[in-house]
Amino acid sequence: MRITKQTGTPIFRAGCLSLLLVLGACAPQYENHGYVPPADQLEQVVVGSDTKESVTAKIGNPTAGGVLNDDSFYYVKMRKRALGFLAPEEIEREVVAISFSDAGVVQNVERFGLEDGRVVPLSRRVTSSPVQDNSFLRQLLGNLGRFSPAAFGS
Repeated sequence: MRITKQTGTPIFRAGCLSLLLVLGACAPQYENHGYVPPADQLEQVVVGSDTKESVTAKIGNPTAGGVLNDDSFYYVKMRKRALGFLAPEEIEREVVAISFSDAGVVQNVERFGLEDGRVVPLSRRVTSSPVQDNSFLRQLLGNLGRFSPAAFGS
């Protein structure tokens, strides 16, 4: 008895089509965010002579400014990759930081990548609760003996 594979059957075709759809769904999806000026535009920024207005005119508005004081421009670009149901992963980051003096003149131009990034620990402030780790029923029954008739008589 000879068993042959029939490639023209509808079940085989449907199986191949579903396999292709499943494999296609696992293709990575990329997201690009932000803007960093190209190197030739950054070369036009002259340290010691350009001001905030001239930098904005040459390379565009920054993505962000200084947080505590307005002495820096930040241009940020990042790329994320999402694969299927997994959480997106940042695969590329570029930051250009242009710092200014107190007079508003360019002091420094720096470029940072993903490898230069640091994980910033966020502090978590939690208020302690007077509630002990008891079940609801134990807390309810524990309050039965704490009532005083004098507290209700006023």
